[in-house]
Amino acid sequence: MERTNNKDHSLLARVVLVAFFSILSLIVFVPFYAILLASFKPGEELVRYGLNLRLDWELMSFANYRYLFTGITRAGAYIAHDYLLWFKNSVVLTVVQTILTLLVSAWVGYGFAMYRFRGKNFLFTCVLLILMIPFEILMLPMYAQASSMGLLDSIWGIMLPYLAHATTIFFFRQYLTSIPRDIVDAGRVDGASEYGIFFRLVVPLMKPAMSAMAILVGMNSWNNFLWPMLVLRSGQKYTLAIGLNTLLTPYGNNYDILIAGACFSIIPVLILFLSAQKYFIEGMTMGSVKG
Repeated sequence: MERTNNKDHSLLARVVLVAFFSILSLIVFVPFYAILLASFKPGEELVRYGLNLRLDWELMSFANYRYLFTGITRAGAYIAHDYLLWFKNSVVLTVVQTILTLLVSAWVGYGFAMYRFRGKNFLFTCVLLILMIPFEILMLPMYAQASSMGLLDSIWGIMLPYLAHATTIFFFRQYLTSIPRDIVDAGRVDGASEYGIFFRLVVPLMKPAMSAMAILVGMNSWNNFLWPMLVLRSGQKYTLAIGLNTLLTPYGNNYDILIAGACFSIIPVLILFLSAQKYFIEGMTMGSVKG
């Protein structure tokens, strides 16, 4: 009788979980569905009715995407825009910043986890304190420093403040504390250099953590708006987030290309997540085992 009750409770728990996550998935999916529908409708529809879930086949067409990639509007006129340039700038920035941030932050986290040196606890406390400071407080000092170093209006001015990111350092440090120190000692006994130990022994073990952080760092870099807007001056160097924002002006809003461009910009982030999702949960859970 007791076993039957346990089965009933287990079945009820599964039903509740399935229902909960189904509702949660629906809540997350609805905004994407609304944006996808709007990207196939004329911009005037968005002005009149806003984002909605109304499926009107008479209004649906690929004209917005044709305008996005060719510059030819629904009326057949050609209007040049820089969407593809903005997209390329964002892709280059995201790829380079993600690779460099993972490399630098993993190296710093490795130092905190595997080495003993004077001031280690104080420096790690500083990393934790940085996590508590909003970016808006650091924005002006960072801008003044970037200006004094001549990094304004350049991709390096955007990337450098994020290469040793406090969140990524903290995550890698927590993850590496779960790796036995004997691996490092064994590498030293075999005559490997410190760089060789890190790249040949430690980095392969960090694959789940690297994949998890690649998703988070890549998404943050792709969606970053405020700091690139402060640093960049030339329209030819705008990222996608800044470029799409320039389409909203007091003199007119080009919703045709804005909605289609925003919808298309989701694809790289989706590809990044799908390619690394195998290790995402594993990396997130293992990184929180030990403190």
